[in-house]
Formats: sequence, C-alpha cells, structure tokens
Amino acid sequence: MLNWRRDPGYEQRMKQLRSETERLRKENARLAAIESRLALFEREHLSGSNPLSSTGDSSPS
Repeated sequence: MLNWRRDPGYEQRMKQLRSETERLRKENARLAAIESRLALFEREHLSGSNPLSSTGDSSPS
C-alpha cells in the first residue's frame, strides 16, 4: 500500500487555476467582441465598393 498524502497546496493551486481560467475566458470573449466590431468597421469603411476619391488632378484639361 502506498503512503499517499494530498499535497497541502493542491486545493489552493486548483482554486487559482480555476480563477485564472475564468478570467481568460472572459478576456477571450471581450477580445472576440472587439474583433467582431473591427471586422464590421472594415467591411463598412474599407471595402472596395466605395473607392476613395483621388486628391490628384485627374480631370482632363
């Protein structure tokens, strides 16, 4: 039979890991929302459907 004892710091480390996992999950959700808004902005403002007007003199003389 093994002489097994639970590591006294195990529960505390597991609690910290769960807390960190939850914090990272929330941060990932926050970043996904930002990325979604950025993609929407890019589609609306940087798409090729509305070409930017040229500032150079392109009119015939």
